Amino acid sequence: MSDVLDLPDQYDVHPVTKIVRGPKRASYDRKLVHGIIDDALICHVGTVVNGRPTMIPTAHWRVGERIYIHGASKNRILGAIAEGAEACLCITHLDGLVMARSAFHHSANYRSVVIYGKGEVVSDDAGKMEHSRLFMEKLEPGRWDTIREPNKQELKATMFLGFDLNEVSAKVRAGDPVDDDEDYSLPVWAGVLPCQNVWGTPIDDAKIDPGFVGKGKKPE
Repeated sequence: MSDVLDLPDQYDVHPVTKIVRGPKRASYDRKLVHGIIDDALICHVGTVVNGRPTMIPTAHWRVGERIYIHGASKNRILGAIAEGAEACLCITHLDGLVMARSAFHHSANYRSVVIYGKGEVVSDDAGKMEHSRLFMEKLEPGRWDTIREPNKQELKATMFLGFDLNEVSAKVRAGDPVDDDEDYSLPVWAGVLPCQNVWGTPIDDAKIDPGFVGKGKKPE
């Protein structure tokens, strides 16, 4: 994704983004935040609708200092954000389970980002088409050139929202468990169980043309 040049290396710390619990794991590093966002396909978006908290998982992509999501134009959560409701976007990568010698010190290695802000609707068809392309290219670079583009009705049925990366923070844990000194002699295995997401072998659509000779690209 393209980046905006000549920006500070660190995001400003706002009252809402200041990490109080575990501040040593906090980061406001711009490149780190961008990497966590770009390495993920799914974020969780929360807001308040009719006085109640609501949240949905959805795909996202980044362009410079903005993160984008999309969904049905009649989606009530996206509709509330489009009308001005503040949103919170959360992204988390689980990198491993941290297995300690005591129950209390078990933990997880992770990379996470939390973003606060109001969404701006992409209203013109050209912008919607471009963000359709960017979304497809994140899923699979080069795929946009092989598929049918959205038609006018499909663009009308889809809402695209962009959020500025302004009130944002990252939190990261890595490394070994941290046990109490007296527990290190306990006869219990301790360490990290790594966690990785991997793509499996592509499975053909049951209705694919029998003469089709292509194949999925992700595992390659």
